[in-house]
Amino acid sequence: MDATDDTTRVRVSGVSKVFNIRHTHSLKEWIVAKIKGRREATIDRFQALKDVSFDVRDGEAVALLGLNGSGKSTLLKLISGVLVPDGGEIGVRGKVAGLIEVGAGFHPDLTGRENVYLNGAILGMDEDEIEARFDDIVGFSEIGEFIDTEVKFYSSGMFLRLAFAVAVHTDPDIFLVDEILAVGDEPFQHKCLARIRELKQSGKALVIVSHDLDMVAGLCDRGILLQRGEVVLDGDVNDAVAKLRAY
Repeated sequence: MDATDDTTRVRVSGVSKVFNIRHTHSLKEWIVAKIKGRREATIDRFQALKDVSFDVRDGEAVALLGLNGSGKSTLLKLISGVLVPDGGEIGVRGKVAGLIEVGAGFHPDLTGRENVYLNGAILGMDEDEIEARFDDIVGFSEIGEFIDTEVKFYSSGMFLRLAFAVAVHTDPDIFLVDEILAVGDEPFQHKCLARIRELKQSGKALVIVSHDLDMVAGLCDRGILLQRGEVVLDGDVNDAVAKLRAY
């Protein structure tokens, strides 16, 4: 990424991603294949993304839209660093945080308290920063009475509350969200959305994947519509939502 560009936070340039899908046959077919010396599985290549390019700047809220299998979540994982592209480049400037999967970075045998410190460290906070923000994290999560309980006993909603609370208190420059808000109850969803709006207003870059098109239209300014791994529209979020609904 151009070091002189002070507003660009994410740069996706000519990115492609291919997955190899292994088709394993039944036990009987596997045994017969072994006896006859044939391969016991076939592998197909799935092009998840093809030559995708765009930038995200400070203060922008960008929705990644598309039908299932269009490449939205794959793209978000590439931006987060969970996956690496097979072609092209992705550049990010600043601290990245967010919710890609429920409980990612949480250890089930540790307590909520211990996981706050673990996940905070994974997201780039030092121990003093976590300590200073600990009460705010627990207060936001609304699970104070369970903070010293092992998280393997948490419901998915409790997982979400704590994971989201940690992520938003890391003071990220780039915040990523993938369908995760659908897990919590409605009051907590509103609380999360309010916090996301605060991040946007403070100049953070947001990239959001969601099938809730009304929420996306109200939260984001820009929509990037993907179809079979390619960008078919990059512009006003209402235009992108309308085109997706037309599918």
